[in-house]
Formats: sequence, C-alpha cells, structure tokens
Amino acid sequence: MREYNPNAIEKKWQKKWDENETFKSVIDKNKKKFYPLVEFPYPSGQGLHVGHPRPYTALDIVARKRRLQGENVIYPMGWDAFGLPTENYAIKNHIHPSIVTKNNIENFKAQMKSIGFSFDWSKEVNTTDPNYYKWTQWIFIQLYKHGLAYKKEMPVNWCPSCKVGLANEEVVDGKCERCGSEVTHKVKNQWMLKITEYADRLIDDLDEVDYEEKIKTQQKNWIGRSHGAEINFSLKDKDYKLNVYTTRPDTIFGATYMVIAPEHPMLEEFKDEIKNLDDVKEYQDFAKKKSDFERSELTKEKTGVMLDGISAINPINGKEIPIWISDYVLISYGTGAIMAVPAHDDRDFEFAQKFDMPIVPVIDTGDENLPTTSIDKGILINSDFLNGLSVEEAKNKMIEFVEEKNLGSAKVNYKLRDWVFSRQRYWGEPIPMIYCEEHGWVPEKEENLPIKLPDVESYEVTDDGESPLSKIDEFVNTTCPICGKPAKRETDTMPQWAGSSWYYLRYTDPNNNEDLSSKESLDYYTPVDWYNGGMEHTTLHLLYSRFWHKFLYDIGKVPTKEPYQKRTSHGMILGEDHQKMSKSRGNVVNPDDIVRDYGADTLRCYEMFIGDFRSTAPWSDEGVKGCRKYLERVFNLYDLVEDGDSYTKEIEILINQTIKKVSEDYESLKYNTAIASLMTLLNEMRNIGKITKKDFKTYLILLNPVAPHLTEELWEEIGFEGELNETSWPTYDESKLEYDSIELPVQVNGKVRATIKIAKDADQEEAVTIAENDQNIQKNIDGKEIFKVIYVPGKILNLLVK
Repeated sequence: MREYNPNAIEKKWQKKWDENETFKSVIDKNKKKFYPLVEFPYPSGQGLHVGHPRPYTALDIVARKRRLQGENVIYPMGWDAFGLPTENYAIKNHIHPSIVTKNNIENFKAQMKSIGFSFDWSKEVNTTDPNYYKWTQWIFIQLYKHGLAYKKEMPVNWCPSCKVGLANEEVVDGKCERCGSEVTHKVKNQWMLKITEYADRLIDDLDEVDYEEKIKTQQKNWIGRSHGAEINFSLKDKDYKLNVYTTRPDTIFGATYMVIAPEHPMLEEFKDEIKNLDDVKEYQDFAKKKSDFERSELTKEKTGVMLDGISAINPINGKEIPIWISDYVLISYGTGAIMAVPAHDDRDFEFAQKFDMPIVPVIDTGDENLPTTSIDKGILINSDFLNGLSVEEAKNKMIEFVEEKNLGSAKVNYKLRDWVFSRQRYWGEPIPMIYCEEHGWVPEKEENLPIKLPDVESYEVTDDGESPLSKIDEFVNTTCPICGKPAKRETDTMPQWAGSSWYYLRYTDPNNNEDLSSKESLDYYTPVDWYNGGMEHTTLHLLYSRFWHKFLYDIGKVPTKEPYQKRTSHGMILGEDHQKMSKSRGNVVNPDDIVRDYGADTLRCYEMFIGDFRSTAPWSDEGVKGCRKYLERVFNLYDLVEDGDSYTKEIEILINQTIKKVSEDYESLKYNTAIASLMTLLNEMRNIGKITKKDFKTYLILLNPVAPHLTEELWEEIGFEGELNETSWPTYDESKLEYDSIELPVQVNGKVRATIKIAKDADQEEAVTIAENDQNIQKNIDGKEIFKVIYVPGKILNLLVK
C-alpha cells in the first residue's frame, strides 16, 4: 500500500495555484458569473480557529464546482481590520495598531493558503488601507449631502475603565463585556445615520431575495414595523398629555395602569410634585446600568416604582389609573410610555401580578384552554361600544373613535433607531467632516480624500472621553472648505461596521483609484449570488450593509436594489466537551495542528462531514482520524485502476446516482450526505476490486471541491490531460439512475423468509413463480396451499398459506 503524504502534496499544489493565479477572475461577458461571498474576518492575534474554515470550505466547494461547470467565479477574501481589540492590544504592548494588523493579516493569510481555499487573492481588500477607506469616507460624505448623516446629543453606554462608548451587545449584566467594569450612561454629541428612512424598503424588499426564513425574520424583528395608534392620556388635574403608541387600541378598556421609561422627560417636568422622588431617582440610577437589550429581555424579572402624586386618566372611559416607571419600557421605542393591559400582554401580566395591579379581561376567546395573554382572536367584552366586535373590527373602530374625538391617530411605528456612527477612538476611519464657526459642519473636499489617520504616541482615549486625535493640533486645525477660514476637523472615527458595509463592492475592482469600483465591474459581478455567514451577523451587519447598498443604488452607483441575492448561515463548531471553544476552557482546536498532523484535505473533509452545516456540532478527534483514513483509501484507489473509457457495469447506476446526489447536495448545504455518498461509492469500487479510468476520473472530479490537493495529485499521477481544475463537471444519465432489478423481500404468513432478485416492473405471476423456486420459501411452504397473495410491486410479496 502506498504512503499518503498530504503535507508534500498540498504544498506542491498551493504553490502552483499561487504562481499560476489559478483562481483569478477577470470580466468575461461570454461566461456566466458566479459571486459567492463569505464574511471577511477580523484578523486577531489568535489567528484562525477551526470555526473559520467551516463556512470558507462550504462556499469553496460550491465555487470549485461552478468553475468546473464553466462559470466565471469571483471568490474573494479580505480583512475587516479596524476595531477595538487591535487598539487595546496596541495600547497594552506599545505597538502601533497598523503593525499589529499587518502581522495578524500575514498570519491569517498563510493559514488560509495552507487550507487550500480557492480565493482570488488579486481581489484582496483591507479596510485599514487608505485606498480603501478613502471610499468609505466618500460614501459618508454622500450620505451627509443627501441628509442621511447628522449630529445629535445621544446617551451612550460608557465604560469608565476602557474609556469608550459601548454598543448594546457589549454590555452584559450592566458591565463592560471586555473588562467587567460597571457601565454608566453618558451624553455625547454623535454622528448619526438615518437608516430609519429606509425601514419600509428594508422589510418589503426581502420578498425579492432568497434568504433563509429565519434570517428574514430576524431582519423584520429588528426593524420592528407595527401598525397601531398613538393615543393621548391626560395627567389628572394637569394640562399635560402622555402620548402612548399601541398596536392594540382594541384593548384600551382593559388598560388598568400606565408605564413610562425611567428616562421620560415628564419625570423632570413634574419632579416637585412627585412625593417619592428619591425612590424614582434611585430606580433611574438602577436602570442606567442596563443596556436596551437587557431591559427588553422578556424573561427577566419585572421591577418598577409607582409615582406618588401623579396619575393619568384613561381617555376612553375616564377612569383614573396609576403611572409606574419600569425599565421594560424604552424611551427609544414608540413614545417611551405604554398603556398596560395585563389581561392580554405577557409582560404587563407579570408586572401586574408582582405588584398586585387590577387585571380586566376585554377579549373572550371562547376557549377556556387558551391563555388570555398575547391573543389576537376573539370577541370584545367589558369594552362598552366595542362589545361583540372581533379584534380586527375593534381595532379599526377604536382608531376611528380616537381620531374623531381628537384623542390620537393611526400610526405605523418601528423599533429600528438611527445608527449611532461615532466612536471616540483612534483605530478607525476618520470622519471626513470639518466644523466652521460660520458654516457649521462642512464635508471635506472629495479631492482631499482620504483623510488619513495620523501617527500618535498614545492611543488612549482622553479622560473626558474624546478621541486621541483631539490632542493632535496639526490634525485638528484646518480650514473651512467653503470660506477658507480657520476650522476644526472632526476627531471621532467610524465604527467597525463602516468598512464591512460595502466591502463586497470593492472586491470587484479593488485597485481602482478613480471610483469605489468601475461601472463595468459592478454591472458584471453584482449582486453577490450567495452570501454565507454566522447567524450573529444576520441583523446589524446585514441590515447596515443593505442600507448602504440601497442608498448607493438611489444615487446611481450600483445596478441592483439588494446587495445579496441569497443569504445562508452556518452552525458553530463546539469543543469536544460540547462547550463553546475558549482559551479559559482549554478546548480550542488550532487548524494549523490539524493541517500539520492530518493534512488540509482531511480538515476540509471533516469540517464538511461533521454534521448538518446549519447546526452546531462538537469537534471529534476520532472523526478527524476517520476522514484521514477515508482519504488514504481514496489515495490507494489508484492501484485498482485499469484502462477503460466507460463506466464499470456493476457500478454504473451507482456512479450516476452519486453524480446526481453530490451535485445537488453541494448546492443545498448537505455536504455531509454528499461525502457519505462518495464513501459508499468508494466501498463498492473496492468491493469489485477494479475500476476503469472513467470511473476513477469521475470520482476524482466529484471529490475535488472537498479535497482539491489529493484529487489534483491523483489526476496528474494517472496521466489525465491538463489539471483537474481545468476539466468539466460530470453529468448523469437519467436513464441510468435506477436498477432494472431489485431485491424484493418475500413473506410467508407475514414473516420475511427470503429476499429474491426480480425485475423492478415484474408482475405478480412472475414474482410468485420466482419466490416458489427459492429454497427458503419452499422450506416454509412445505406442501401447504397458497390461498392468498399480497403483492406490492417494488415493495413486498406476502404469501398466505394454510
């Protein structure tokens, strides 16, 4: 048996692919293009972990298959390299972030090449390259010119230790995810992007793309479009109205109390009349330590304080109801005030139960087994003029009523809020804006882009929370682009989301100095045909990217309304202990070790064979060894090859079936079952002891996308023409997908006694004749009379005897 030496084989082919630019794509209008995309990584100091190769290999398989099918594939890779981790490392180790980034990228790239991905490295991008972020800055200026970028005082989550504003998802249990310090809220003057202008299109245009349903649902839930009414609740004995947004105006007769956000401005306006103001302030401090994510968590315990001295009037029935403050109401959603209907809302119900508030049902479902909360079907009760109406009828009638009585109006609302775009950090794209005392905020002249990051001695945020750039006079002091008078440059930088919002466009023409990409390149390559990434990025990143793309479409820079035609996601790889991989648990698997000990093709094969691609799967060293053994058997299949330009008759149907299954499974994320079918075919080839060159050739092509190095080597060794990557994908013969004969189980009085070989279209008479000649059947009949025959063609033959 020959020795399989993957390290030598893989280095040989990787060198060839590099030298020949095998996977480089250039515009060819005679060829159908295919643009698969994987999320480009943040190049951290830890390098790749085994979770990275899973999605990269999955779309690499499709990319390689489509090339063999004659398509012009652009499969690019780059680096999402701005961000806080690199900056923190630079601060700690006194190394410039650009040097840290350069070193990390070199390591990542070497790792990727060692795994044999067919990336087109001529399309490589780096978000920290001034030639790249020049166009990120250009896009920001266009957003500003079109009224979609503006400055606003905004409360931010503030970590006093890291001295940085935190996104909501970076706050866990009121503490900074990175350092564990308690987070406070701080008001900062921030640049905002008006993504809310695109809310309806971001929902409605999902009908035009092929996204997994769970991804569409996440997008819709994040945007949170709802239809309802705004209704005014008066404060008792005061000329002040609390404006409430509700999706269920039909339930207003069941509103037994109100809840306002702890930040609601009413609290400041009437502080002198609130008798328990100290309790209110204490609760406000408590709420400040939580992110919006934590506050809106449905399962968390309800907390709150009832206002003493101020109450509200239900405008429909005139009843006085108490007002509470609670952190489950957000000032950023709706109006920051709700009418609480505990009989028909889960959160209100839990709150009312805890604080002993009245619960008045106003909808009769007609079914005692149905829960009364969160229902949208039934008949209105306890609701005066709405009684007897259906929910939908009652909604419409109540909206008509409040509009007629000037108590409110119909309203469409969104959970989505404008994008906070400022970061008071160094390692990010400088925001290309200048402040002039006479002209206010003015964009930098486009011919002056990029505004480059200056070198700094310290990357620390200032004690007052400003960017390190604010301490560099030669950067800050400039002139107004309009009047030429002295002015100040913006020192905030962009968030990491900025560069990742349009990178897929730059891939199409990465060295263009005149535009973000040429019209020819964008017209040919876009939209992205298939984008795969983690589920954690199917809300914010995907939403931000779609927003930028739609804006660029509106100003005529891109040819399509949507950036990605198809979006799928993959499951996480866990440690062998079934826990998320982390250094603290000691369960991290380094792909370099697997490549060194077993080979890149084994790593690729195992990551695709580990289980359903969309599901979480635990790592298994035994599984890796199993895939290595499989590839060794493929390597030694060479010894069974004989001349022949047709399929071996005994496996001809199985080969055609395998071509069909593998072709379909690669395209539908069923990589594990595709590999399983190739393993089955391999076993049959070994069982018959010899195969033709055509058998071998087809097998190598089918396996090539998974194990490209091994299959190229065997292709060359057997003497097939050219390189495997230059050949064509096999097709199957429809007439040879089913066997002419089948194995039919035969029962005697309901018990299987034999299996007979029979033509798949044999009639009952033929089936009985063949069965009666079988020794096992003869033994079980033994002269008895067959009084009834049950025959299901292709399934079963049952002989009833007595």
